[in-house]
Amino acid sequence: MTPSEHVQEVLNYIKECSPGQDEFYQASHEVMFSLLPLLNEDSRYLDNNILERIVVPERSIIFRVNWLDDNGKVQTNLGYRVQFSSTLGPYKGGLRFHPSVNLGIIKFLGFEQIFKNALTGLQIGGAKGGSNFDPKGKSDNEIMKFCQSFMSELYKHIGKHTDVPAGDIGVGVREIGYMFGQYKKLTGEFDGILTGKGLNWGGSKVRKEATGYGSVYFAENFLNANDITIKDKICSVSGSGNVAIYTIEKLYDMGALPVTCSDSRGTIYHKKGIDLQTLKAVKEINQESLEAYAQLHNDCQYIPVSKYPTGGHAVWHVPCDIAFPSATQNELNLIDARELFKNGCLLVNEGANMPSTPEAIEFITQNGILFAPGKASNAGGVATSQLEMSQNASMAQWSFEEVDIKLRSIMRDIFYTAYNTSIEFECKGDLITGANIAGFRKVADSMIEQGAV
Repeated sequence: MTPSEHVQEVLNYIKECSPGQDEFYQASHEVMFSLLPLLNEDSRYLDNNILERIVVPERSIIFRVNWLDDNGKVQTNLGYRVQFSSTLGPYKGGLRFHPSVNLGIIKFLGFEQIFKNALTGLQIGGAKGGSNFDPKGKSDNEIMKFCQSFMSELYKHIGKHTDVPAGDIGVGVREIGYMFGQYKKLTGEFDGILTGKGLNWGGSKVRKEATGYGSVYFAENFLNANDITIKDKICSVSGSGNVAIYTIEKLYDMGALPVTCSDSRGTIYHKKGIDLQTLKAVKEINQESLEAYAQLHNDCQYIPVSKYPTGGHAVWHVPCDIAFPSATQNELNLIDARELFKNGCLLVNEGANMPSTPEAIEFITQNGILFAPGKASNAGGVATSQLEMSQNASMAQWSFEEVDIKLRSIMRDIFYTAYNTSIEFECKGDLITGANIAGFRKVADSMIEQGAV
């Protein structure tokens, strides 16, 4: 059986045993076929059945979460934790609270996390978790009740040397705080079993900013390697959560001009540049729609979802030099990719997990646009989470500057690991292949060394 046939057999197996999990299949398909240059060169990975082993989580936990709403009524949600790989270290990956969460979403995120974490060079394995609970429209008391109930089950499966979850969509310092408090009550221990904590009780500086900052640091390295500077570049950013906000903040620091952001209701296009202070007030303090931002700036265009281009996303139909998809999976499609190309986009730098569809990626890479895959370019968040673990272990807290310097260095190392691997396999600049092979090889070699466990 050829390596290509072997890969297809594994993908067929995934479809058979994980029906309906389209996002997981999409992520597996991208990784597996990008590994062919390595598999053709080194038979050890097929001889040891690494592909079959790596696509199956070490443990998948699904549990019921009952909680009391403000009317005294019992509500029920599903909770998940998929512990995919502990080969390189304790399981590490965020918790996502969003109505779209299901087992397939969590498995895709956990699978991606294996290779993302490997690329950081840090000793962390891959996992992901969350719930279909929607924090939007819930009172602070209801969110606390849910988080406490969620942790009452999750605490049985995590630990500082076992599994250290972090935040993700819908899970910020508030939610981490409520879960940490419940863990401490249940166990009587003050352990670093969650990252993204408040600064007063074990959190790390730069953690909130890390994914956005890291994404821009990665883009800077990618552009520099192609003799392009990030300064004065017009940038389109999607999303308006932590990743998007701090991508915008760091772009300004680098001398670039971010002109867009978006939420579930619409997109804002501010040609002279996003007003960061207003954006933070609208989203971080008042938690309002971006329409509120547009009402404060007469020269800003607000595009509601109902007015989006047919089949596309308005944020990618604005002229830009660099696109930073930083919201959610599959938000940039083929229609959007064609528009970016028409408008002269130089780089698509993924800030979210798998935000570009396979068709969009194929068009982007075939038409000379540089492409930074999320498992490399958005690794800043998990890298800083591990730095938080290191600080917790030594009962210390580093300065903002110390953590930021370490983050910038890690993102540079991730870029050159992926870039140099792409050169090694004669596909210079193809960071999808470079990142996947580099991450996979580190995990797979360790799996072989640790035996059939």
